[in-house]
Amino acid sequence: MQAIRSILVVIEPDHPDSLALKRARLIAGVTQAHLHLLICDRKNHPHSALLVELKRRLHDEGYSALLVELKRRLHDEGYSATAEQAWNETQHKTIIQVQQAEGCGVVIKQHFPDNPLKKALLTPEDWKLLRQCPSPVLMVKTDRSWVNGVILAAVDVGNADGEHRALHFDIIDRGYDIAALAKAELHVIAAHPSPMLSAADPVFQLKETIEARYREQCQAFQTEFEVDDDHLHIAGGPADFLIPFTARQLGASVTIIGTVARSGISGALIGNTAEVVLDSLESDVLVLKTEEIVRHLEELWVKG
Repeated sequence: MQAIRSILVVIEPDHPDSLALKRARLIAGVTQAHLHLLICDRKNHPHSALLVELKRRLHDEGYSALLVELKRRLHDEGYSATAEQAWNETQHKTIIQVQQAEGCGVVIKQHFPDNPLKKALLTPEDWKLLRQCPSPVLMVKTDRSWVNGVILAAVDVGNADGEHRALHFDIIDRGYDIAALAKAELHVIAAHPSPMLSAADPVFQLKETIEARYREQCQAFQTEFEVDDDHLHIAGGPADFLIPFTARQLGASVTIIGTVARSGISGALIGNTAEVVLDSLESDVLVLKTEEIVRHLEELWVKG
């Protein structure tokens, strides 16, 4: 977080004093990052041309006034801030377009859960943003203070290839950064697979052998990333259950999740763990990607 020089803050017109802006001010207050406020301005289109023009003017004037007021408040408080309203087909495309144009190092947006029926029929816009945005995305879900709280980092210690190691380093590094920023404690959750009777390797058929092997891997991880036993939580089972469960137990303010995808996959899809836990977590959620995914997504955006 310390290296971030510009933050894109998505403002919801119906929630101008948003949680996203509250988090952005906290981070910028410590890092001196520039804040760029964005309203994704999808205009309605009534049938009459006269009504179109009238509604457009009222619409634009209202949003412009809101952005001017928010920017004025930030300037009065000593923040560097700019603002714009824009639209490019969909909300997530608009956000990514502005993030790329402004060179923002992170996107901060308040998450509003979709109803289950809508989610079953359509991929939520926030999921699309997590999948396709090249920069880290912080989804703000609660007004719980980060200060003196718990930051939870989720890692997959069982995968120790170069790509995962780089991602682990980024997750833990960001975790320590946020913990220092908020005077909070960093905890780490590492989930290992449950026993599988059908596994060819007997090691993966017994809970005791799986856990013993995983704890050995965790010891190397702890040494490398300076995480002591009191701050490491190891459990067996599905990550999409254990991450929210552990976050709830610890009362985490922020949960940090990473994703790895292989080259050549169209769209570089995020692992669905991050998507599933987005609604079930009772904390803010920071999603990070590997450099490979970031490069791939930036190339896709340039190609259009």
